[in-house]
Amino acid sequence: MIGFLEGTLRAKSPEYVIVDVGGVGYYVQVPLSTFYDLPDPGRPVSLNIHTHVREDAILLFGFRTGAEKEMFLLLTGVNGVGPKLAINILSGISPDELRQVVVEQDHLRLKNIPGVGKKIAERLMLELRDKVKGKGREKPVPVQPFVESGNVFPDAFSALVNLGYRPAEAEKALKRARDVLGDAPSLEKLLKQALKMFG
Repeated sequence: MIGFLEGTLRAKSPEYVIVDVGGVGYYVQVPLSTFYDLPDPGRPVSLNIHTHVREDAILLFGFRTGAEKEMFLLLTGVNGVGPKLAINILSGISPDELRQVVVEQDHLRLKNIPGVGKKIAERLMLELRDKVKGKGREKPVPVQPFVESGNVFPDAFSALVNLGYRPAEAEKALKRARDVLGDAPSLEKLLKQALKMFG
């Protein structure tokens, strides 16, 4: 099992990264929270890894902080929540905010995340309530500066659709986000602002 990767970031997108470790490129799926904190391709990167083994595949999921990985494991331990949905949830809400939502039993905040309906939200509240109480906050990893070029709108649109938002919703949110941020925002800033529009 792989629990940690450290190497060179060869490629990054809102859904996955490729980390070169000694000449081998590892394909790692990441939540948006991790994507925001990644350096530019060609720079060193380290990720906490969860290895998920299926009959037909071995999947790697990567996280910048231990808190993200811990919450991912708690989420996948909930009946009906698989790795993809857990990644979606962490893309829409931070571990600290999710902890607070569970403690306060705020069903509505969870139901705004694509893929989380009423039943899943209730199950998360019930099964995570005792597991998240008393957990402390983890210091955030410093955010690396980003340099973006070209039109990032199509990449942001694809990321939102892959998270489960309807194309029309995604386009509307991105246009509103671009109105707020100006004509040439980075992909990270555009996605963050668009997700705020859904909240």
